[in-house]
Amino acid sequence: MDRRQRKSRAAIFSAFNRLLEREAYSSITVQEIIDEADVGRTTFYAHFPTKDDLLRELSDEILDHVFSDTLDKESTHDFSSDRGGYEQMVSHILYHIRDNSMNIARILSSDCSSLFLRYFQERFASCIESMMPEDISLPVPRSYATDMLSYGLMATIEWWVAGQMKDEPERVASYYSLMFSLS
Repeated sequence: MDRRQRKSRAAIFSAFNRLLEREAYSSITVQEIIDEADVGRTTFYAHFPTKDDLLRELSDEILDHVFSDTLDKESTHDFSSDRGGYEQMVSHILYHIRDNSMNIARILSSDCSSLFLRYFQERFASCIESMMPEDISLPVPRSYATDMLSYGLMATIEWWVAGQMKDEPERVASYYSLMFSLS
């Protein structure tokens, strides 16, 4: 993606977030996003086929980073030298939710929260699936384990955000890990 495309994409994300501050997801139109972002309709559709795809991309951005092959030290956390296992991965996700708390809290308290969490859950489940060793011995079907781990994270995120994200990400990740005996 070139600089112009990144700038347009960032403008669309910013516009979408500003609109979510003022109105419900279901009432936001693509035209409003285009107007707020000051981009053309063709530009919007070049990046996002639908408004729902824009929401999906918001959830994907967090997971794309967390599951990236290269991680850099960040201002609030550093997972660059130790990826660790599930607990560190969950902690990393929670840091990004907290770091973007205004956007995520806005989304999770809006009428699109279930759609956002469904996108997040689907993507997280596929990430977990790819991390699980093929020869792992599970007492339940693999797909069931993947679904439970991913739905459990969604419930953990909702619980943590509802509690104003008071606990540190590592503590919440340890709760998650303990519930699923991942440590």
